[in-house]
Amino acid sequence: MKIALLGYGKTTKAIAKKFQNCLIFDDNFKTNSIDEFGNELLVTKEFFKTKSDIQIPSPGFPPNHSLIKHSSNLISEYDFFWNDFPFSIWISGTNGKTTTTQMLHHLLKSKEAVTGGNIGVPLAQLDPKKPIWILESSSFSLHYTKEAYPGLYLLLPIKPDHLSWHGSFSLYEEDKLSVLKRMKEGSIAIVPKKYINYKTKAKLIAYEDEFDLAQKLHIKIDKIEFKSPFLMDSILALSATKILFDEINYELINRFKTDKHKLEEFKDQKGRLWVNDTKGTNVDATIEAIKRYKDAHILLILGGDDKGVALEPLFEVLKHLNIKIFAIGSNYAKIITLAKKYGKISVECIELKKAVELIDKEHSNKTVALLSPAAASLDQFESYEERGELFKKFVMRESL
Repeated sequence: MKIALLGYGKTTKAIAKKFQNCLIFDDNFKTNSIDEFGNELLVTKEFFKTKSDIQIPSPGFPPNHSLIKHSSNLISEYDFFWNDFPFSIWISGTNGKTTTTQMLHHLLKSKEAVTGGNIGVPLAQLDPKKPIWILESSSFSLHYTKEAYPGLYLLLPIKPDHLSWHGSFSLYEEDKLSVLKRMKEGSIAIVPKKYINYKTKAKLIAYEDEFDLAQKLHIKIDKIEFKSPFLMDSILALSATKILFDEINYELINRFKTDKHKLEEFKDQKGRLWVNDTKGTNVDATIEAIKRYKDAHILLILGGDDKGVALEPLFEVLKHLNIKIFAIGSNYAKIITLAKKYGKISVECIELKKAVELIDKEHSNKTVALLSPAAASLDQFESYEERGELFKKFVMRESL
């Protein structure tokens, strides 16, 4: 069987290493070559001159790419490894996927569960002999998946994101929900209440919010130490252990440590509070971050690549709060225009460093300086992690 891999990212590299003798096509290749495992690295125009039995895209490979359109047997990473799956738990939604996945793995380590998918470990590197796979499942992966399905599906709320990739919110939403169509009797899905009537053979547990879900699964919220938005993630993780093993371990979940770059609080040498929420790459994530500090005067750094998503829902929230906006990134002009429309004070910064410098001049022990961009980072940075690390470095330099 001849395998063609579309894109040369982490997922396809792992497949290439495992199976070797693959054909790999990437727009970044300038010339044809061979890698250390004997795989052919080919410029994209060679795709039309070679033959392959199946084509596996990198999850983020866009559906409008000519190679996708001309593939004869396109198959996702999930479908390709489907016959090797042990019992699997898939976690999706717009915000909180990574934290929920990490929390659930923290709870199920003693049962030899392993994590993969969008969280960083490709399926090609997961051990099929392990009893449980916990897979953070992106809308990109789900878009290309037509056969595989989980035994348990944890779906966080779906909010507008990646619209330029999917084409519209309805298509983005449908990719997240497509899992339910394939699930069989005996499988279980926890979903937002709005999807209670979605056609599926799985047993649906629908929730209004984290408090409603906790009540349905008999989880005692007062025993959980996390605040919003991590409260929802912790309750979903505990719901999974309750369903699968009839266990609710409050002590263990409370020992979990959240990732840096997500509502990461730190203080400068003047004792002023700064918050690194660079992972807030969409509108809903930023709204959740703002809710945590809604009673304070917030100095908000906003902007980046908004991926075509409307920012008005964010400004509907901002207009009622004591917030000053420092606009950065490729969509800074849009932010300045919306701030004026909604009666909010804004400052044109464009660069992150300038935003930090300006905030430093008016920040005090009574304000909160928050980086929560509601946008991706690739317009100015290598990743959201780089954006967050630079933010922290700029802060500590400015406050010396």
